[in-house]
Amino acid sequence: MYVWETEVTRGKLSWLASSLLCSFLTLAFLLADARPASALPLVTAKVTALPAFARKYGMPCSSCHEAWPKLSPFGQSFKDNGYQMGNDRDAPIFQSPAYWPVTFRMTPQWHRETTDRVGVDGPVVGGVPTTVEQRVTTHGFDWSGLDFHTAGTLAKNFSFYLLPASDNTGAFHFEAIWARFDNLLGSSWLNIKVGKFELDNLLSEKRILTLSSNGGLYQNYHFQPMVSPGVGESLYTFGIGDNQVGAEWMGHSKNDRTRISAALLSSNDGSPGLPTSRGYDTFIAASQAFEAGSLGLQRVGVFGYFGQAPTYYQYTQTTTTPIGTDMINGDPVINTTTSPVAGTGVGNKSFYRAGFIGMWYVKKLDVTSIYFRGWDNVFLGTNTPANQPLPAGARAPTWNGGLIETHYNINPTILLLNRYELIRMDRQTFQSNPSNLGDLDSLTFGFRYYPFISSRAGFAFHNEFSVVRQRGAAPVTGLDVTSKSYLAGFDFAF
Repeated sequence: MYVWETEVTRGKLSWLASSLLCSFLTLAFLLADARPASALPLVTAKVTALPAFARKYGMPCSSCHEAWPKLSPFGQSFKDNGYQMGNDRDAPIFQSPAYWPVTFRMTPQWHRETTDRVGVDGPVVGGVPTTVEQRVTTHGFDWSGLDFHTAGTLAKNFSFYLLPASDNTGAFHFEAIWARFDNLLGSSWLNIKVGKFELDNLLSEKRILTLSSNGGLYQNYHFQPMVSPGVGESLYTFGIGDNQVGAEWMGHSKNDRTRISAALLSSNDGSPGLPTSRGYDTFIAASQAFEAGSLGLQRVGVFGYFGQAPTYYQYTQTTTTPIGTDMINGDPVINTTTSPVAGTGVGNKSFYRAGFIGMWYVKKLDVTSIYFRGWDNVFLGTNTPANQPLPAGARAPTWNGGLIETHYNINPTILLLNRYELIRMDRQTFQSNPSNLGDLDSLTFGFRYYPFISSRAGFAFHNEFSVVRQRGAAPVTGLDVTSKSYLAGFDFAF
């Protein structure tokens, strides 16, 4: 036994050493192409994996995760049941007083970011400042934000989740906070959740396996069309992958093969304090799983988000602030600022996102495929307040999107991942726009190596490359913009 364990350990260490060598060779190649630049912000991906549950039930993390943080069918069923197994361990009073249902997650890393056309200050021409485009590259050692998860049950059929999270400067916010009544009236079809939570997406952006600035999100979840070359929508911001604030009803069959949910949400993209309007959005989703012989469990589903966004504010407030004294006549110098009154957004206009999803398993390979459809009201698509006339020839933009994501488990410790997304405009806001304005392509690939699997903690050596190209997005010339990210890091949770 000792000899076998030693050989296995040596094999894992050898694989880790080879992976590290590969990463550093890639890093050296990337540095050879680097140009000096100012630092760019790092996107922090909010992902979820809770070793606290593994400790609570005395099970390895692999019981609920195919490759953490990605859930297995058993893990999805556990989550849908309110983080309950249906045994005595569900109750908090069963646990030792020393048990604390908390998980921390962070990723020290080296990453490189490149964008080929960034608007920067140019020369002053005739006394007028200009803006030009330059290629910007930055790279170096860094760390991610911190996710501070605590979740579980308060009592039987009363579950909760709280996620204070920070960016990599230590600025905290609440990424998620909710409470849930589970199995009301003894039925798995009656579960009510209230708070800030992830939408019931089968393909969870909060459990995404990719971490880089370009690859750490699903582009289709956050896409908004362009108004004209170099100019995007600005009246509202929305992402179907963002946590939203509201109430959700969710129901599922006892074996979790059939799932359905509906949510009523505040129209503020998950922001606290009702900053925009008094409108509400709706999200609905349904899916069905089935066995496909020796291939295992497959799942298909549909989803739709139907929202509204204000186009102007009903009231504004003007404030004046003394900032100094005029050196010539001694008069006070006043700064005047006009700001909208929070919560008074009006002139609401609608938008929707909808699609079909399939999750397919073929032995060690799983494939997720999604078709997206999006539509924005013409006022949103042209950045026009509803109390103003529309520009001549304006139309409501529509677009189609697609996603294919694959994971291949070479063995329980090595996972290969790949994702391709595309977005194609179906109808431009203005007929004069190029037909491909705003079209987007995204490719992400990499691997994760898990040197151990336990109920105490999780660790992954993560390598990833991602590239995104969008047509006509350059801020000055209106040419295509290409961004690239490479990330190598130690992703751990405990």
